[in-house]
Amino acid sequence: AAVLYVIARGKADFQLGGFAANGYGEHSPGGYSLTAALVTEVVMTAFFLLIILGSTHSRVPVGFAPIAIGLGLTLIHLVSIPVTNTSVNPARSTGQALFVGDWAISQLWLFWVAPLIGAVIAGIVWKIVGDDS
Repeated sequence: AAVLYVIARGKADFQLGGFAANGYGEHSPGGYSLTAALVTEVVMTAFFLLIILGSTHSRVPVGFAPIAIGLGLTLIHLVSIPVTNTSVNPARSTGQALFVGDWAISQLWLFWVAPLIGAVIAGIVWKIVGDDS
């Protein structure tokens, strides 16, 4: 976020605005509710981790994981940018929120809680259906 901030400030008419911070309600790009944001971030994080776990498993041919992970993350962004600006990563959310402050800091809790819940769900699902080693 700091690097992006330095680059963005290089434009003469730069205004910080939302700085692509994650948000819900009036701070959601599409005006989505807290519930919609929570469900989106939990499900997207769970699927992202399942993609990572599945594509890096010992049964999968070596070298294809980056393709699966990259395409999966692209799809996740296409689905969730309109809802929350896509988090699935508390560090990404925190970096932007520190620059935006105010509302972004007050909504940051969701973008820590949802990925943690999503990670727990992915771990449970993977233990049940994917990890046979």
